[in-house]
Amino acid sequence: MSNAPPPLLRTCLYSEHLALGAKMVPFAGWEMPLQYVGILAEVRAVRTASGVFDVSHMGRIRVEGVGAGPLLARLLTHDAQALRPGRARYGFLLNPQGGIIDDTILYRLGEERYLLVCNAANRLTVLAWLQRWAEGFPPLAIRDETLATAMVAFQGPEAFGKAVSLAPVEGLRPFGAWEGALPLGGHSVPALVGRTGYTGEDGVEWVLPAEAGPFLWRALRGLGGQPCGLGARDILRLEAGLMLHGTDIDPSTTPLEAGLERFVDLQREGFLGREALLAQKEAGLGRRLVGFVLRERGIPRHGYPILHNGTVVGTVTSGGFSPTLGKDIGMGYVHPSCAAPGTPIEVEIRGRAVPGEVVPLPFYTRRRPETR
Repeated sequence: MSNAPPPLLRTCLYSEHLALGAKMVPFAGWEMPLQYVGILAEVRAVRTASGVFDVSHMGRIRVEGVGAGPLLARLLTHDAQALRPGRARYGFLLNPQGGIIDDTILYRLGEERYLLVCNAANRLTVLAWLQRWAEGFPPLAIRDETLATAMVAFQGPEAFGKAVSLAPVEGLRPFGAWEGALPLGGHSVPALVGRTGYTGEDGVEWVLPAEAGPFLWRALRGLGGQPCGLGARDILRLEAGLMLHGTDIDPSTTPLEAGLERFVDLQREGFLGREALLAQKEAGLGRRLVGFVLRERGIPRHGYPILHNGTVVGTVTSGGFSPTLGKDIGMGYVHPSCAAPGTPIEVEIRGRAVPGEVVPLPFYTRRRPETR
């Protein structure tokens, strides 16, 4: 019997990445581009113009039928049934202890039609979780469409204005969604366009049949989109103070500890994990996730100790150099007594205590987009 790991999955854009000379790396069971022309150049392109990302590794699960809304309302930290068709919302799937199984974007496409986008590494876990809890609900269908579809993100201050040349989304507000047909590759292609993203910039994300993915990719490149890899995406989301599941949040952390309770409707009864969160809120938190900036050079990596007055008070979850700010930044969990902005800290980097201070999140905030 072989213990060899399963072969890496490849998105429908794999050949496009190779043709552009991308450096490919394994990520969450997929072979994905790390960078094309360079991580810092790709970050700058998204902050100043537009970048295009293959995010087809992200999970895409359709939930449809009479029982779809009630099931999702039971499992998510927001009320899926109150979400209007044509809108999307960020939220969490929690375990009974209030830990974050995954953070998700839910699109409501119709009265009984939803699309749940989850993290690549958690796709099968999320699918099994939905199927486990579906028993006892009114009739519904749960369908994993990840391998049959492509997902492409087009992000940056110029991205939305350029996207309207491909789809009639001029009036789409942030977290809005449009469904329709796009003329791509000489065919009329069904597509979903959401004004969502994971970079801290304005932009859109597209979901369409996998065979049409290369045509959309080339069209977005033709509009000036710089191909961007996982390296740029990680820096962009860190600058924007966005969490990465498995790094900053996981099943052992709660939204309250991560400072994300604004995405949890604690007033709404009945969702899984609510009682645990209420109990934690009543008892008080033992740790808080904070942002910090280092005063001297040094890369704060995942797992490095965070100190206050020479005593370990927490651990780094994410960190790196921010080309937008010109500083080394990071996030991590600390004791609540050290969570206030301005609190001096040190990060132990290779045996050296590098000074820094706690700062508010996000590190970077873009100018709000105009509603068209």
